[in-house]
Amino acid sequence: MWKLHFNFLRYQVAPVVASCAVRLSSSSSNEQRFHQHGFSWTRALAGILAGTGVVLACGLHQTVQMRSSLPVISQAEVAKHRSLKDGVWVTYKGGVYNITEFVAMHPGGDKIMLAAGGSLEPFWTLYAVHNQDHVLEMLSLYKIGELSAEDLKKQRDVKSSDPYSSDPERHPVLRPNSLKPFTAEPPPEILSDSYITPSVFFFKRNHLPVPQVDPASYRLHVEGLPGGVLTLSLEDLKTRFPKHTVTATLQCAGNRRSEMNKVRQVKGLNWGIAAIGNATWSGAKLRDVLLAAGYGPDVTQWARHVQFEGLDKDITGTAYGASIPIGKAVSEDGDVLLAYEMNGEDLPADHGFPVRVVVPGIVGARNVKWLGKITVSTEESSSHWQQNDYKGFSPGTDWDTVDYKSAPAIQELPVQSAITTPAEGTVIDRSAEMLTVKGYAWSGGGREVIRVDVSLDGGKTWQVAQLKSSDKEEDPQTPPPLGRAWAWKLWEITVPLPPEAQELEIICKAVDNSYNMQPDTFAPIWNLRGVLSNAWHRVKVKISEDNGEE
Repeated sequence: MWKLHFNFLRYQVAPVVASCAVRLSSSSSNEQRFHQHGFSWTRALAGILAGTGVVLACGLHQTVQMRSSLPVISQAEVAKHRSLKDGVWVTYKGGVYNITEFVAMHPGGDKIMLAAGGSLEPFWTLYAVHNQDHVLEMLSLYKIGELSAEDLKKQRDVKSSDPYSSDPERHPVLRPNSLKPFTAEPPPEILSDSYITPSVFFFKRNHLPVPQVDPASYRLHVEGLPGGVLTLSLEDLKTRFPKHTVTATLQCAGNRRSEMNKVRQVKGLNWGIAAIGNATWSGAKLRDVLLAAGYGPDVTQWARHVQFEGLDKDITGTAYGASIPIGKAVSEDGDVLLAYEMNGEDLPADHGFPVRVVVPGIVGARNVKWLGKITVSTEESSSHWQQNDYKGFSPGTDWDTVDYKSAPAIQELPVQSAITTPAEGTVIDRSAEMLTVKGYAWSGGGREVIRVDVSLDGGKTWQVAQLKSSDKEEDPQTPPPLGRAWAWKLWEITVPLPPEAQELEIICKAVDNSYNMQPDTFAPIWNLRGVLSNAWHRVKVKISEDNGEE
């Protein structure tokens, strides 16, 4: 068991706090009690805060008991402790906390350091999803003092603004997973209604507040090439470079995480099957822009990655970032776009207005929105979301043993499919005699889905569904160029209801042109972040014998 050690620097802590720390560090009964609820101390510590800039808290119920015996500390003194060398201190609601030991062991320590020497409140405004009771109930083990009354009054006099107040309105049919930042998916049945997903129904996955960008003053900076910095306006992108249109599916790495959660709890948004969508994207090719900025044969000797930085930032000015391999970025067949249109219209605010990068066949996290800077580099993006998130691990890796550097960042996604209709728990009248099952299928890396198998009896027997690659009534099934199958395929099958069956377990599984197939269960692919969730999709429905006749 990981031991809780406390370095309270030159301040004395009340005996009750020390005894609490000792009990939590050494008591096997406490450890057993926490394991009964499905987590250990290390899992709780590592799981709650990955990438949020939020710090742990413990034992808030003892605050009143400790208050009288803790020293008074000024904000000036707190501000001196912003590093592991000097100690990492933060304040919260008048308390002062030393979180040095936690930051030193936590893989997301770089984000937590954003709060060092200051107050937690602005970070919990930005990352509201983490401002929850189970987090607050863990703070006082790190408490070392009380903020001076004068400094506390100054904090309270500063009115906190909501960085999400200018976020755009969203369609009410969307089902939110979090409000701040906003993440949501449509009802699954909407996905199979149209080959092209309408922008308003396209899943939303924001990591930070939506930035307000003036298209007239917008500038994109391209750096790292021999020609120096190339700065482009929106008008430059539209007039200096040919406009290309690509139909491509984007999928969140956490799509279908809710099913993996049923095997064992993971850390992440509880996505259903609709964190995926298919759209037409139009803009300048990244390759053309890089060539204009000085990319050439000499650059290929050293360049390995292209980094993207968004205009969405946290309160410290840290922007969302990601990167892709240089080969994908400059390939004539890579079809990477600096997109300014989605489905024939200007990008909506939630989808990156005025410019985003669209990287077909690659996980959604690398398709950076509100693009502000492109850098050609020998290194991957140093962003938290590239280095310490969106990575897959063995089912045997947990928060106690995870080493983020041991796994590459997710780029291409595995083959995927899901049933959009009927929904789980649907009751079907036997008098209908026939059942229509619909869904989507897609594979990353430009691999074409060539078959979707559907079973109505839990996988004992299988039938092949009809694939559609457009909204045309008569789909000619023209295959895309090899390696450039960026868009999903909708599929459908109508079958007779099995006689005498009272319940059906409907399953779908897709096969791509490399003959990659979905695994049958989630246990072998379980991972602590719940990404790459692509086992067979299963839906159970009931058959009713009541046909309405008296």
